[in-house]
Amino acid sequence: MRKYLVLIMALGALIALTVTSMAPAETPVKVRAGNLELTFNGGFTPKTLPRNKFAPINLNVSGKIRTVDGSHPPAMKEFILETDKNGAIDVKGLPKCSASKLQSRDTKAAEAVCKSAIIGSGRAIASISFPEQNPIPADSKIIAFNGGFAGGTTTIYIHAYLTVPTPAAIVTTVKVKKSGFGLKSVASIPKIAGGNGSVTDFNLTINKKGVLSAKCPTGKIKAKGQAKFSDGTSARAEVIRTCTPKG
Repeated sequence: MRKYLVLIMALGALIALTVTSMAPAETPVKVRAGNLELTFNGGFTPKTLPRNKFAPINLNVSGKIRTVDGSHPPAMKEFILETDKNGAIDVKGLPKCSASKLQSRDTKAAEAVCKSAIIGSGRAIASISFPEQNPIPADSKIIAFNGGFAGGTTTIYIHAYLTVPTPAAIVTTVKVKKSGFGLKSVASIPKIAGGNGSVTDFNLTINKKGVLSAKCPTGKIKAKGQAKFSDGTSARAEVIRTCTPKG
């Protein structure tokens, strides 16, 4: 059963929703909320798409989270994304993975146990900050796994494995369902290092053939998102990407 595209901005954190490399013409979206500065970007290929029917695409999303005063940023705890009806995600018939299989596994073990369910990959950097200590950077490959479709909801799991301060798997769950705008996805981001860790940089490519598709009736694909942080800060943004209709 075909569902509308949800990862046009995904964080990975998010992200959204939403190429094997970033299209150079894409312009980042920058948002400031209180002491936070957020930069999001995303692009898809091919840019020329059918006007009235869906065609396969690859998607890349990326983001940066910084503070105006240079302090440690609060942790993102939820990202809500709504996308229009010009994109779709379809996981019907694809192998799926469960969160329980990914928990407590490092990257290689997660790849091995659910290899057939991988739909994309990327990289993330987190900053771990304990009281009265300098922040510790933690870098990890991230992998997106198909969690299946049931009861009107598509599930995607995003796995990361941090080796500092202690080895731990971080599994973000993304739930996707219909909304008035198109589709609504909610990414629930678990605590990192007991709440002392914050994602500061990420990029994610969804390139499993047939998972994502899009059409281009008007020359534009739209998405809007909201990021919620542990300190109560909330940031909203809209992304518009152009495409070339054919047919």
